[in-house]
Amino acid sequence: MRWFRFAVLIILVAVVQASLLADLNIRPELPLILLVFFAIYCNPTHAIVTSFAIGFTADLIGPVMGPHTISFGVCGTALAYLHRVIAVRKMPYQALAIFVASLVCGALTHLLSFFQGEPLTAQIRYVLLATSIYSAVVGPFLFLPAAWWMRIRIDRFSRH
Repeated sequence: MRWFRFAVLIILVAVVQASLLADLNIRPELPLILLVFFAIYCNPTHAIVTSFAIGFTADLIGPVMGPHTISFGVCGTALAYLHRVIAVRKMPYQALAIFVASLVCGALTHLLSFFQGEPLTAQIRYVLLATSIYSAVVGPFLFLPAAWWMRIRIDRFSRH
């Protein structure tokens, strides 16, 4: 694992998520897309460490500290161990993994934020569903540049 490249990638994603996409009500969750990427393409130990680091970075962007770290850590760990059983190499399966992870992480994050005293939005179901769909559509296309930057070989276009 190239940790310096990972740190630069996470900082870049945090800046893009916080600044460029901040004006949009429904936007893709770039940190969650990276969580799924690292859970799929790294070994389980690195995937778990990156999941917590990505969650911590997402907490730095958000209004409260802690919910993203916990939910991303749980979802990243589950995906890393699930990937040992099920190979998620094709784009439709990656999109499905991003969709399910976005729903689960989003629901867990909002639940933990609610327990910390943060009010829930009135349209929480719509926002969760729209964000999950948007992330699932955009996510697999971001895997190739992320793999190039991290120097991870993904073999997307070869026959198996």
